[in-house]
Amino acid sequence: MDGNSILRLLHYPPVPQDGPNIRAGAHADINVITLLLGAEEAGLEVLDRDGQWLAISPPPGSVVCNIGDMLERLTNKVLPSTIHRVVNPAPERRGFPRYSTPFFLHFNPDFDIVTLPSCISRDRPNLFPEPLNAQDFLEIRLKEIKLI
Repeated sequence: MDGNSILRLLHYPPVPQDGPNIRAGAHADINVITLLLGAEEAGLEVLDRDGQWLAISPPPGSVVCNIGDMLERLTNKVLPSTIHRVVNPAPERRGFPRYSTPFFLHFNPDFDIVTLPSCISRDRPNLFPEPLNAQDFLEIRLKEIKLI
């Protein structure tokens, strides 16, 4: 199979009442989009345009879709990457584990990320004039966040 897309099962174990508040620190995903299944247990938050954290409470059976860094580049930041984190739930829910199943969708490694012409205008000049292959983009970002 060609590509870097991956399905993960994440388990956040129960935490003590006085445990740290952050289960997963603020970050954006490198990929194109992330489809998140099982985000029904409280804790997922996204950063809004005003710098405020918003709790995400999807209805049961919903899929949460986050925009990743590759799509942000492709769209010249018309669609900004979703900054998100996972915090501990209310004290009465801290004894419960949290599970989520994200699917990280990537472009094929040889795909050239070239800004979509419809996302370039006089008011929005091309921020990424040089094409960048998806594998190179992935490796650059992994180095930036010190995962390789």
